[in-house]
Amino acid sequence: MEIITLIKNKIIGALKNLGIEEFDENFTVETPPSDLLGDFSSNISFLLAKKLKRNPKEIAQMLIDEMKNDNSFSKIENANGFLNFFISSELYQRICSHIISNPKSYGKSDIGKGKKLQFEFASVNPTGPMTVAHGRQAIMGDVMANIYEQTGYIVQREMYLNDAGRQIKLLAQSLWVRYNELFGISYEIPQDGYKGDYLIDTAKKVLNKYGEKFRDKWDDEVESTFTEEVLEDMVHTMIETLNKIDVQFDVIFSEHLLFKNHMVDKTLDQLKTKGYVYEKDGAIWFKTSALIDENDKVLIRSNDNMPTYFCDDIAYHYYKYLRGFDLVIDIMGSDHHGHIPRMMASMKALGLPDDFLKIVLHQFVNIKRNNEILKMSTRKGEFLTLDDLIDNVGKDAVRYFFAMVDPDTTLNFDVELAIKKSNENPVYYVQYAHARICSIFKEAEKRGIKYEKFLGIEHLKETEEKLLLRELALFPNLLANATSQFKPNLLTQYLERVASRFHYFYNKLSVLNAESYDLIQARLNLCETTKIVLKRGLSILGVSAPENM
Repeated sequence: MEIITLIKNKIIGALKNLGIEEFDENFTVETPPSDLLGDFSSNISFLLAKKLKRNPKEIAQMLIDEMKNDNSFSKIENANGFLNFFISSELYQRICSHIISNPKSYGKSDIGKGKKLQFEFASVNPTGPMTVAHGRQAIMGDVMANIYEQTGYIVQREMYLNDAGRQIKLLAQSLWVRYNELFGISYEIPQDGYKGDYLIDTAKKVLNKYGEKFRDKWDDEVESTFTEEVLEDMVHTMIETLNKIDVQFDVIFSEHLLFKNHMVDKTLDQLKTKGYVYEKDGAIWFKTSALIDENDKVLIRSNDNMPTYFCDDIAYHYYKYLRGFDLVIDIMGSDHHGHIPRMMASMKALGLPDDFLKIVLHQFVNIKRNNEILKMSTRKGEFLTLDDLIDNVGKDAVRYFFAMVDPDTTLNFDVELAIKKSNENPVYYVQYAHARICSIFKEAEKRGIKYEKFLGIEHLKETEEKLLLRELALFPNLLANATSQFKPNLLTQYLERVASRFHYFYNKLSVLNAESYDLIQARLNLCETTKIVLKRGLSILGVSAPENM
């Protein structure tokens, strides 16, 4: 039961009964700025005023007269043209019953209609331990994938490994330098190589496996071996880190597969057929300028006849299309903003649907250490690893804090706040509300009060009860909005509002000492609905819902 849609449909029905068939379907139904103005408010009258050549107040009254006998509303007020709806006890009872009857599916919808969706996120150069910046993207992608699954999409999670380029060659050379250090042989780490101490552990593994075989020796065989060993170790480490925060992928796609499947050649052939490729100065170029206001881009370099990063990316996304996805969503750091227009142009050049690819950017993460922001560089070996953060604050705090800030905003991760056991800590605040409800049911059991589903819910008429029920009724709408706006922070904000409404209700009204048995059961049912929504929301975030705290 989606209450916003229900009210919208009531308004649309009233409009049609009045003979008004044409109207802006994007009219709003939302919670008003003050609870005194009702449970929900709509601006429909203002959007119709020009078309009907009547003032909004008159139109609002026409609609009120048409809906006044609807038992979903206790009353509808005309606030100078705004329609203010007061939800009836009968509708709140239906909402309460619906939530209790659907504890594992409440909030789900069919917005996606079973479309096959691929999420690509946390795609990295496997050149070192994952940083907190990687962590934000991993959590953002995983939470949004969970949300899209709730709204009717069939989701696949995929990570792309940039494991075939120059950076991997530098990584292998850097590992070889560390390996030789174990014999007391000193070489310079190559320019733009990787200086982090984490390679020492990998070097020791190579030593244990091969002994002195590669001591003071570098050739194609050595390079191949060190590349294989360092990639295996780095990818294994990354997966272990992601497992700590419950991020798993359906597919980990190696860049090498593009060559194995001849996707670069197939993509170039398709672009040639469409007339978007030409040769100049020994290189192969993409006609970017034919589609957007940018200079043409090189696809195949003249000096080594190898594809550019841009070419590989086009081929990879064309391969996604050939694999049967209806929609692909890539999550990237904001430093990739310049990449978006040319990628969208390349999809158009290939003849793919306009809505096939969506690229979502996120800002980065600041961590304070000793009152200073830590500057992070993987190559220099100066960074706070995601493992460090998880070990300091725990999985739940990492997932919640990374999800709770708008992707467009830089995240300042407050480590001290994340470990506080107080209401200042948002994840603690929400989890505590769930634990508190569990303790109410345990206390009821101690007192010999057996919880009876649905009993007494017609008695939920107090303001505090209705405000909590209204918030719970918005859960399906919240998931729909988080899907359309691509904002996981909408879910954390919502859960904090639910927790706040629950604490307000609990502090104002007694549950187990209510005036009658039926009222005790009514409030236990309200507690149960709240527990269901909190648990569902925390589960989508990948955060635990503890029963004791």
